[in-house]
Amino acid sequence: MTGNFNIRDNDWNPNYPHHSIHTKDLVTLAESLGLNLLPPLNPGPTRFADNPCDTNSVIDLVFINPNNPGFGQHSLHPELCRPSDHVPLTIEVGINESNIDNFVWSICKDSKEEENFIKAITDNILTLDTSNIASKENLETTVQ
Repeated sequence: MTGNFNIRDNDWNPNYPHHSIHTKDLVTLAESLGLNLLPPLNPGPTRFADNPCDTNSVIDLVFINPNNPGFGQHSLHPELCRPSDHVPLTIEVGINESNIDNFVWSICKDSKEEENFIKAITDNILTLDTSNIASKENLETTVQ
């Protein structure tokens, strides 16, 4: 389980002086799924503040199942973060040495299939009744 949890806490950022009231809930949820926090090999901020009055923070976290040997270490890549203010994270994922069948469904560019696909999408969009999109709910219904 990984992502931007938007929780600043001293447990994963020693430069942050406080504990969040949400930390216990996040850790309890992770533990209920059999997951533990995995600190990165190269600790550091995972979000860079865009306001000079704010500080950089650690809010992007990785939780793994410690009993699953398929997942290894994870790293931060601050050199790759722009234009985003979040640092990309990578994690090692072990793949067994076996034949993995990989099927990719695709349409060849400039083919008759691509032309038919684009026409079908265009025709469907053109037939949408947009006369009653006065609210978010009506927009959702129309899009569905």
